[in-house]
Amino acid sequence: MNKAVAEPENATALPITRPAPLWLLALLTLSGTLGMHIFAPALSSAARSFNVGAGAMQAAISFYILGLAAGQLIYGPLSDRFGRRPMMMIGLALYTCAGVAAALAPSVHGLVAARLVQALGGSAGLALGRAMVRDSAGPLDSARRLALLNLMMTLGPGLAPALGGALVSTAGWRSILWLLAALGAALLLTSWRLLPETAGRNANANFGELGRNYRALLASPAFLGFSIGGGCATTSMYAFIASSPFILIDELRRPSYEVGLYLAVLIGGVWLGNALASRLVMRIAVRRLMVLGNLVSVVAALAFLAAVLSGHLSVPTAIAPMFLYTLGAGMASPMALTEAVSVNPHVVGAASGLYGATQMAIGALCTALAAVGQDPALSTAWVLAGAGVVAQAAFWWALAHRRRA
Repeated sequence: MNKAVAEPENATALPITRPAPLWLLALLTLSGTLGMHIFAPALSSAARSFNVGAGAMQAAISFYILGLAAGQLIYGPLSDRFGRRPMMMIGLALYTCAGVAAALAPSVHGLVAARLVQALGGSAGLALGRAMVRDSAGPLDSARRLALLNLMMTLGPGLAPALGGALVSTAGWRSILWLLAALGAALLLTSWRLLPETAGRNANANFGELGRNYRALLASPAFLGFSIGGGCATTSMYAFIASSPFILIDELRRPSYEVGLYLAVLIGGVWLGNALASRLVMRIAVRRLMVLGNLVSVVAALAFLAAVLSGHLSVPTAIAPMFLYTLGAGMASPMALTEAVSVNPHVVGAASGLYGATQMAIGALCTALAAVGQDPALSTAWVLAGAGVVAQAAFWWALAHRRRA
């Protein structure tokens, strides 16, 4: 998370002899969300192992997303006070130990609790990876390194579901959790040797000012509209990610390894949406592109809902609308973030962190709502359609307040 306020004059910056390796920062940033995407194909198998329903297992995803949301609000301020490196070490240690606990969990409740702690640990890389890039580079070099970092990170969500599906089919669902624990341990050891401190420890980090910034943003109708709309337009897709094993395996009778392949296709929709947004933004205003992208998602969600209600649900009628849904999300996501952080240019750091936490919280809520009821496909379709409509309303509400301001 970006720093919300300027550093005081007495902040002591440590001399940086070398920047943090970019490949290591990419892995650290990726590790948090990897734990969600790679485990999604295992939900159906884990549910059968624990003899529980879809709702109980989907909590392993929704609580993980909540952990990612909470961690992004915690690590940034703490790293301003105690340094980036110590907080990263603590996060990686939590990620590793919780991964082992999750792999050994004797019950679904133990698994959900361990996954929550795992997410709190993994969010350290998510919150601090980009901050360490900004700490150790000037404006131009920082922009270049951040662009490369984002490019490297796009491979993870696309490959993770396919890898998770392959592991479930060959080694069982617990093998995914052992892999995540091993990744955490490897990153902890590698970071201990290669990761420098990039920010000075500031004993006078002003948490009161940070709290005031958060309160001001929460009191802004425009920021709330863009944040809620951005979350509903983007991370609502987590509802389908969590439900997909139960829809594809249990309802449509597809083999477990196909779940990862179909989820990779949906992540490809996000990539394509981002690419289209980067090109169209030169011709279409940011606000119009944000609303248009979400409108694509709304139409796609309604098509998915129609397929479920009419009894014509199949792999094509599920994956094709969801591809369009994620494409629209990829178009709307960068535009909503741009609008949210520009509401108050003096608190961009706080706005970025709060926006990210709001996204994750909405993703967790949508995932939990998709677990309600006996038909995962029907519940998920209603959640996606509702989230799309809420996003449209929130965007128009925020734009109306922005114009009045």
